[in-house]
Amino acid sequence: MAATEDPLIARAIDDVLRTEGGYVNDPHDKGGETNFGITVAVARANGYQGAMRDLPVALARAIYLARYITGPKFDQVLAMHVGIGAELIDTGVNMGPRVAAEFLQRWLNGFNDTGARYPVLTVDGSLGKQSLGALAAFLAWRGQEGATVMLRALNGLQAARYLDITEANKTQRRFLFGWLRTRVAP
Repeated sequence: MAATEDPLIARAIDDVLRTEGGYVNDPHDKGGETNFGITVAVARANGYQGAMRDLPVALARAIYLARYITGPKFDQVLAMHVGIGAELIDTGVNMGPRVAAEFLQRWLNGFNDTGARYPVLTVDGSLGKQSLGALAAFLAWRGQEGATVMLRALNGLQAARYLDITEANKTQRRFLFGWLRTRVAP
């Protein structure tokens, strides 16, 4: 952990690293060669030109911080609610930050039954002031019970997306059980 890294962010990155593991080059994985969950394409986009097996963990941490935490503003969600923030980070790592943000926006709209609690959100996969404000309003309104239900809802969409992936591409079915075991919380 860098000396200036926020402890909540450091823990979120540690959790991702633990889940992702080290070097993997499974020919059946559409993500291709990875190390610490970082794909070749993402490593190259961040200036790394070495062998994936040798990717420094410090670089993986920096990529996670910039691309999957502060860039999509999941750090701000983490500050509001650790569980929801960690879920968005994990989903963002595995499915892309836009998808994770869309999941949150969809559920915030769905839970805003009268439309009077906060403005209806445009589901665009970008967390701005309005989306973050809606989450704050939702948490103030529903409290910890709302956060618990939101986590269930986010995990439900994540699980459904994994099933969609495997139904569209049967070669990915070999990963389905593991995805649900490690990515979708009970």
